[in-house]
This record gives sequence, structure tokens and C-alpha cells, in this order.
Amino acid sequence: MSGGLRVVLCDDHERLSRLAANMVADALRGKPDLLLCAATGATPTRTYDLLAHRRHDEPELFERLRVIKLDEWVGLAMDDPATCEVHLRRHLVEPLGIAAERYIGFRGDAIAPEAECAHIARVLEEQGPIDLCVLGLGVNGHLGLNEPAPELQAGPHVAPLSRASQDHPMIRRARTPTVRHGLTLGMGDVLRSRQVLLLVSGAGKREPMRRLREARVSTAFPASLLWLHGDATCLCDREAATLPDPDVA
Repeated sequence: MSGGLRVVLCDDHERLSRLAANMVADALRGKPDLLLCAATGATPTRTYDLLAHRRHDEPELFERLRVIKLDEWVGLAMDDPATCEVHLRRHLVEPLGIAAERYIGFRGDAIAPEAECAHIARVLEEQGPIDLCVLGLGVNGHLGLNEPAPELQAGPHVAPLSRASQDHPMIRRARTPTVRHGLTLGMGDVLRSRQVLLLVSGAGKREPMRRLREARVSTAFPASLLWLHGDATCLCDREAATLPDPDVA
């Protein structure tokens, strides 16, 4: 299928993760100070772990890498095990030796969430655009916390969470019983990224993957906007979809 989104079918999650890690490493070789936007969740975690292993052999590859966190839950302490902060620090930031000045991240515990979004927008304006944006696919088609809606916001913003997002496995581990909002980069930030890498894994993603493959662009399914991007790749494992005509890796 022609378009801005290339779909690559991988045999399993391990193969998907190894291919994704290779793509990140190749991008870093081309631009050592690359700005990487990093999603959290189960799917990209193995990719980050593989990058951490690679650092043992190629430590110089990550010396100038910059990381920006895609999103965060509102109202959680930054050390809450349910936060995107804890997840990224454990699997990416600390293993790759990303210094504080090379890491940009929303504070979910900010007293003024809107001001926090404005701060991230200013930093991204100064340091961006994103070079490589790693994303996961939400069950309702969300990217980051850009939820289905008649209109989508372009830049960093406070996002009311859909029921699907409120039931995310990460939130179930939260010390705070109720999380209703998140902080997220906007769809404009995603689409301005020079390269996008969407990772889709598991049987639970079959329906959103089917919808994505229809290539019908609508804000009711935010991931469909990736068809408008000039350099977007979706790596999908066999559990997530049986695709009739993708490339196979």
C-alpha cells in the first residue's frame, strides 16, 4: 500500500525490538546529537533494553543523544512506579547515561500543568524538531495521549484521558487511585518529527492495527495521521496483525 506509512511485519516482538533498536542506532550514526522522543509502555521496553546492551560495545554512540519524554500522567509523584518518568529512567535514560542537560521531560506533579506544557513547548522550540519519534499504538488509536476527538492539539497540552487510557496497565500500579489527565506532546510535534517509528505488538492491538491499515485519515483515530508523514515506519509483530501484503522482516 502506498503512502507515508510503511508497514513492516516482524515474526515476533523480539525481532520487532531488534529491528527498532537497529533503526535508532543507524539514526544516531547519522546524527550523533539526535533528539529521540521516547514512548513508554510494554512494547518499546525491549527496544530500549537492547540499546542499553549496545552501549557496552559502542559507548560513544550515545554520548550526545538527547531524549524527550512523549507524555506523563498528571498528579503522580515523580517517583511513583506508575509514571512514565520512572519507566524511562529505568530502561533508557540511566542505562544510556543520558545526562540531565540532555533529557527533557514533563513533570506530572507540576502545580500548574498548563505552565508545564508551555515550558516543554519552549524547550522543544529551542532544541527541536524531534529527529526520531518512537511511538506505541493505543487501543483507540491514540498516539501519546492524543485521544480521539473532533479536533487535535498541535503542541504540548493537558489531555483528558479516555476510558481506555484510564485503564492503562501502568496506572493500575499508581499510588494515587485516580488519574484523569495526562501531559503529552501534540500531534503537530509528532508530525514535525523528521522520522517516526511506530511499534505495535500483541493480540490486543489487532483491531487498531486493522483500522490503521485502512489508511483513512481522521482525528477520530489519531494514529491515522501518520499516513500524512513523509518518513514513518510501523513495525508490527504477527500477534498484532496478519497483514496481506507488508514487507516482512
